[in-house]
Amino acid sequence: MKEPQTGTSPEPLDVIAVGSHPDDVEVACGGTLAKLAAAGHRVGIVDLTDGEPTPYSDGPEARMKEAEAAANVLGAVVRIQLDLPNRRLLDCFEHRVALAKVFRRYRPRIVIGFGDKTPMASPDHFQTMLITDAAVFYSRLTKWEEHFDGLPVHQIERQLYFRLAIEPMTLAGNPFHILVDIGETLEQKIASMQCYHSQFAHKHAMDERIRAAAVMTGSIAGIAAAEAFAAARPFAAKDLMSAVGL
Repeated sequence: MKEPQTGTSPEPLDVIAVGSHPDDVEVACGGTLAKLAAAGHRVGIVDLTDGEPTPYSDGPEARMKEAEAAANVLGAVVRIQLDLPNRRLLDCFEHRVALAKVFRRYRPRIVIGFGDKTPMASPDHFQTMLITDAAVFYSRLTKWEEHFDGLPVHQIERQLYFRLAIEPMTLAGNPFHILVDIGETLEQKIASMQCYHSQFAHKHAMDERIRAAAVMTGSIAGIAAAEAFAAARPFAAKDLMSAVGL
């Protein structure tokens, strides 16, 4: 789905997850998104680029079909592609505004995105982190209406950072980590990744690697499988019992 350019305001989303390319979000937090969707929350995904060119893909249209299929597997109600330049993605004012417009239009309570560099992987990932951080801020700024097509300001309540499943389990230097139990949605996460035949069919044992990463992350909390997140800023829980998983 391409992001509409009108000033209309659709039904709000509860959560938006932001990736550089189609498949980033699935690898990073697909299990959590599936769990949220199953609980009745409205989940959206934003891909800043179409991920093209890429070595084993048949082109942007094929990649879009893969992304739409994956979103359906996870239960996302909206998937938006911003058509920013793959491989040349850079943090700049225009890209920040483009994503902030999405936040203003869909009014999520939570935004989830990259939280660190991914050495020896795409530099687009870190640029996406910078763009997302700025867009969360831009979303709430007043007296700047000329840049946002008349869309009203929106205050995002929580921002979380994810890490790719095959990266280290925690984000260095951030003490505010939380694990989400994805024991019931791990296979759904794997199924969403399998939609990306162009990205993973030639990577032998990728399913097993992603599954093993979730199991390892879960093991530190004594559960079957988990995904790890870090809070951009610490936040307080009103209910201690639910905050500690009880």
